[in-house]
Amino acid sequence: MTFSDLQEACRVFGLEERASLEEIKARHKELVKRYHPDTGSQEEPEMIRRVNAAYRLLIDYVSGYRFSFAEEEFYEQNPDEQLRRQFMTDPLYGG
Repeated sequence: MTFSDLQEACRVFGLEERASLEEIKARHKELVKRYHPDTGSQEEPEMIRRVNAAYRLLIDYVSGYRFSFAEEEFYEQNPDEQLRRQFMTDPLYGG
């Protein structure tokens, strides 16, 4: 897999730079419903193959990803917690 392969898979799925596993799965389900030949879709017959290939590539990438449990990463992924940590002792904000 190359980075351009990954970018193409994201383009097929219409994903931004960040996506959760749940978002990838939901988007796959949506695209399969849209392009599956059994639904009578005549838009682009090759599209279902592209969708499934992109899904396999994305799942392979995500399953091989090494997650960071560092504090900085936690607060980047949870901005509300970052704000709470930053202001929870401030008397102005009820701390």
